Amino acid sequence: ISNTGETLMLYPFELKLGKKAALPDARTLKLENYLAPSLPSPPNQIDWTRGVKVWPFLLNDNLGDCTIAAALHAVQIWMLPGKTPYHPADSVALNYYEKWDGYVNGDPNTDNGGYELTVLNSWRQQKLDSHVLWGYADPQPQNVLHVKQSVAFFGGVYIGLQLPVSAQAQVGTIWDVVSNDGGVWGGHAVYVPAYNSTGPICITWNQIQPMTWAFWNKYCDESHCLLGNAWEPPIGQDPILKDKFQADLKLVTG
Repeated sequence: ISNTGETLMLYPFELKLGKKAALPDARTLKLENYLAPSLPSPPNQIDWTRGVKVWPFLLNDNLGDCTIAAALHAVQIWMLPGKTPYHPADSVALNYYEKWDGYVNGDPNTDNGGYELTVLNSWRQQKLDSHVLWGYADPQPQNVLHVKQSVAFFGGVYIGLQLPVSAQAQVGTIWDVVSNDGGVWGGHAVYVPAYNSTGPICITWNQIQPMTWAFWNKYCDESHCLLGNAWEPPIGQDPILKDKFQADLKLVTG
């Protein structure tokens, strides 16, 4: 199966993947080094979707552009609380899939997905449909506290999953670990704006998709806390030591 996944007709829409293997980069900053020491404990559950159940495919039913779709879903979440709602068009997703992941419109041989770090570094250096990402920092993927802090204080976490074949039959219900998962289906990028006692909740393929913490621990291979200028921290203080972060970011990026 390719990185973009095979076409599946189990649903009234197609399922496409598109996240390439996680890129190790020693320069990537770690979230735990920049969290404000006075942060409260994250709540047991939180949901920044504001009850929205239907989310745009952004072409991820036809193209392996999940790295772009997940980034645009992040901006949608940031714009929900009291701002003008953001409704990205499919043309926006296509434009950035071409610019940042190398897709050539109409050429299926170039529909090969993309790297999350490439997308985030490009976004930091440029803009995503006028929206600014001034940096990102990685929580430890299997540290539940770090994941909850990312979602609660920064509006979500941009992650990569190496989905098993068993996840296909669980779309629309709950992704959970099964004894025989069928092996690797492929990599998928999603944005996680919520969690509860069962596990994280992501946006993908036009809907909200819950997963268990066990599923997260087994299949999540990268996670990135996005620091976007559109997000307003809900706790009355900046959750990150911004001066320290910006100084270190300058050191690693020039």
